[in-house]
Amino acid sequence: MANRRLTEDELTQANTLLALIRERIGDLSGDDAELRFAYNRKIAKELTYDERGKPMWRRKLKAVKRKAQEGKCAQCGEALPERNAVLDRFRASAGYTAANTQLICEPCDRRIQTQRGFA
Repeated sequence: MANRRLTEDELTQANTLLALIRERIGDLSGDDAELRFAYNRKIAKELTYDERGKPMWRRKLKAVKRKAQEGKCAQCGEALPERNAVLDRFRASAGYTAANTQLICEPCDRRIQTQRGFA
């Protein structure tokens, strides 16, 4: 399923919000480039967590999925690698939940991303 795209009006609103955030970060950091960097990094990290959840949550979910799938890729049925298995969301906007994810191997992830138009 394709991710929702912003309309022209929504994109304008998003860019306005981004400009406000950048302005506020500039106000807070002044001429301190290191502080500006730290604020940018913090904001980006927290917004990523809002979308993807925290890394520890995803690690736990991977373990649950690996056990439920008996260590096999949900797509090809081959044994999952010990490292670098991919927690794939069916619908990105639905987040990382047990019902919305599958654990897959990297070749299957590349194939799926290509089919979805992301690669």
